[in-house]
Amino acid sequence: MDLSTTYLGMKLNNPIVPSASPLSRNVSTIRQMEDKGASAVVLYSLFEEELNHESRTLDRYLTEGTHSFAEALSYFPEAPAYHAIGPDSYLEHIHRAKKAVDIPIIASLNGVSTGGWIRFAKQIEGAGADGLELNVYYLPTNLDLSSGAVEQIYIDLMRDIKAEIDIPVAMKLSPYFSATAHMMKKLADQGADGLVLFNRFYQPDLDLENLEITPHLVLSNSHELRLPLRWIAILYGRLNTDLALTTGVHTAEDALKGVAAGAAVVQIASELLRNGIDRIEEILAEMSNWLVEHEYESLDMLKGSLSQSNVDFRAAFERANYLEVVRSFSPTFE
Repeated sequence: MDLSTTYLGMKLNNPIVPSASPLSRNVSTIRQMEDKGASAVVLYSLFEEELNHESRTLDRYLTEGTHSFAEALSYFPEAPAYHAIGPDSYLEHIHRAKKAVDIPIIASLNGVSTGGWIRFAKQIEGAGADGLELNVYYLPTNLDLSSGAVEQIYIDLMRDIKAEIDIPVAMKLSPYFSATAHMMKKLADQGADGLVLFNRFYQPDLDLENLEITPHLVLSNSHELRLPLRWIAILYGRLNTDLALTTGVHTAEDALKGVAAGAAVVQIASELLRNGIDRIEEILAEMSNWLVEHEYESLDMLKGSLSQSNVDFRAAFERANYLEVVRSFSPTFE
């Protein structure tokens, strides 16, 4: 079965791409993921704080408005705490990974301001990365910051980095825009080679006994697939950029749904962290079996078949499922 796809201008053997996670910290593990069938790997993220912990731009975004509630500052670690890895080690890691495997290596930068990102993006390109994923984590808590101003941060970042490097650039985004489709178009217009939908913001928990804010990492599940699945189905064929689905991919069925919606690739992490790297091989085998059983000649025949572009009345696509779900639910009480 031909599972090949194209993402960021690169021909890939299949759509399964391990997303940024601790699994890519070791070259030996990247090699194992390639052996099990991964078509590319997104490296763990290098954080903006690691590039320049004295970034005044970032400090302004993170601390503005917190003076009235001191505990709010505890959401954010002190800047020196980020320096466990460092930018030089990250560049060396890219270089070693490229020498060890034949599949594309996509670097990942996590932050919000253009500052040191542009300079380091050039260094990432020089280290041999095949692509760059911008993982933008920004929580707009400033009461005086408009939605347009927030969107401009993303647009400026994409424009500035695309102007400086030649390798393809994708942006990993949250679903929390007031006009999601318009925002995606703006980024595509600025030259985004790919859009990765969607980022999972890790929410802190509250410790009532100690009155502390505590980190609490929860791995995804297949139910979380529905949000990116819907938006990819809506956007497919309407933007001049590739779409990648991330969050909620745990099974072959999840991956096939993503492709049917219009995703060029599906990114996977939680399933591998929970059940091991062998899951890549198992998912690919199950995908091939399903396609054979349903008489597809290639994965490409499935791509976008369940997208909005194949529906005559787009408004019906956007509203019909919602109405059907609401009307079909009947609570049962004993």
